[in-house]
Amino acid sequence: MEKIVEVVLARGHPSITARHPTTLMITKEEEVSPRGDCIVAVGADKAVVDLGEGFKHRLRLGSRVKAKLEVQGVVEIVEGWGHPELPLDHPLDIVLRKSSFICGRTLMVRANKAAGDISRDFVDLLRDPKGLVKITLET
Repeated sequence: MEKIVEVVLARGHPSITARHPTTLMITKEEEVSPRGDCIVAVGADKAVVDLGEGFKHRLRLGSRVKAKLEVQGVVEIVEGWGHPELPLDHPLDIVLRKSSFICGRTLMVRANKAAGDISRDFVDLLRDPKGLVKITLET
């Protein structure tokens, strides 16, 4: 099966802590408080609702999904699975989950990493508000 790729561009924020043990989130929102400890990037140009229909279809087949997060040439990879019940209809967020919980913002379940698993050096880079965060989603 041919790979389908989506690219999401976002940026860092000084309040990013990335400490959540089970989720990782990218949001279109411009601001984040330290309480949003699953957030790794803000100001995204896409949420799950904006992803292409072919990509969404593949996710709903339960396909394996890879998210490559890149900042200043440093890369973190998160891998997990799609699911037939994914609504993929949230207008602001993309969430990768270690659990099997599904809601409108969920892109991936049973992921191998959450925000808290990202290297602390990478998280330091995510705190730069001028830092471009490129998220390449592939299924």
